[in-house]
Amino acid sequence: MFCCDQCGECCRHLLLSPLYAGFHDGDGICRYLEGNRCSIYEDRPLICRVDECYEAMFKGTMAYEDYLQMNYACCALLKQKKEEVSMPLPFILGAAAAVAGAVGIGAGIKGAKKLKEANDTMEEAKRRHEANMAHFEEENKTTSLAMDKLGTLELEILNSFKTFADTFETIKNRPHFAPYEKNGVVLPKYDGEQLKEVSIGAGVLLGGLGGAGLGTAGGFAAAGATTAAVMALGTASTGTAIASLSGAALTNATLAALGGGAVAAGGGGIALGMTILGAATLGVGLLVGGVIFNFTGEKISDKADEAWQQMEQAEEKMNAICAYLLRLRHSADQYYDALSAVNAVYQKHLNGLTAIVSLLGHDDWHTFTAEEKKLTENTVLLVGLLYQMCKVELVLKSDREDGINAVNTKAIDESIRSAKSVMDEHFAG
Repeated sequence: MFCCDQCGECCRHLLLSPLYAGFHDGDGICRYLEGNRCSIYEDRPLICRVDECYEAMFKGTMAYEDYLQMNYACCALLKQKKEEVSMPLPFILGAAAAVAGAVGIGAGIKGAKKLKEANDTMEEAKRRHEANMAHFEEENKTTSLAMDKLGTLELEILNSFKTFADTFETIKNRPHFAPYEKNGVVLPKYDGEQLKEVSIGAGVLLGGLGGAGLGTAGGFAAAGATTAAVMALGTASTGTAIASLSGAALTNATLAALGGGAVAAGGGGIALGMTILGAATLGVGLLVGGVIFNFTGEKISDKADEAWQQMEQAEEKMNAICAYLLRLRHSADQYYDALSAVNAVYQKHLNGLTAIVSLLGHDDWHTFTAEEKKLTENTVLLVGLLYQMCKVELVLKSDREDGINAVNTKAIDESIRSAKSVMDEHFAG
């Protein structure tokens, strides 16, 4: 049963159909309208009776629920109307029967069908858009977790360098190890002060991860954790909150996907709708609430087509970003595995070096056995290799503010290759 809230708007817009000409004096307002009530309600004509119209004219051509939906839609449209609506309404409450009576039942059915098709188009566009959004959110979450895992590992590795530097520098008469250059691999020479600074900066960032949002640690990996740690140390030394860091060091996986801008630590990403689509619901809000009757002055079918086009444009953008996120996640997983393998060997060497110096009390290079010297030399080599690996930027920023960034595949592959070369030559078996 049609539920009327007695707003009276349908009785004030009779100009929308010539079949109501006998009920108004040229102003479109029914002469039987008193306030918002019909003064002849019990004796009103069939064209003013919604349910009776369905039984008399449309029962054999359309479902009752569809018929009610169309009437409610026209009711909602009239409530929004402030100026004359240029769109002819096939249903103004019971006016479906009036249209049918004037131009034939076929035209009435055609109008009803067209409105239903428009509504179906909008509903399908909304459903598909929501499915696309859900897919994006899942891809973004999964990739952010992978990036966070990598970023956290890199910061933990960098943070351990102070322990190494403090231990190594207690060794008297230690030699100056030359930079490593072999098989196309170049590693930096030992610099104790630099390692300590990076370690402190990494510790600051690790300390702030507890309350940070998804993707924050991944942002450090995206920009190169070594660079982020240096920035963090500088920020901490000035007393500025780490959360104020911006730019590359705090570019999380989502923002990295879109390019441009800065995000504060703990921001947890960006609003996809605002950044990619221009609004959370396809730019101009055609799908807000899942209804299509918020528009006057244009055909509903045109709005349905516009919503579909917006959905497809948004879908294309989201598909491109999801493809980027998949590439980024794959690279992050690969790099995590490579870094973990090197770190596992490094941790064993660091523990061994600490035992030599702290437990055995060997603090003079001249007292070291050949095996101890080799372990120390290899530990220095591993520190240089890990330092270099943590410098790699996983993401290359787009030149366009709204562009999708690129995964730094070339640098990632080269770093993995270099690590394998070093590990195979010095630590195989």
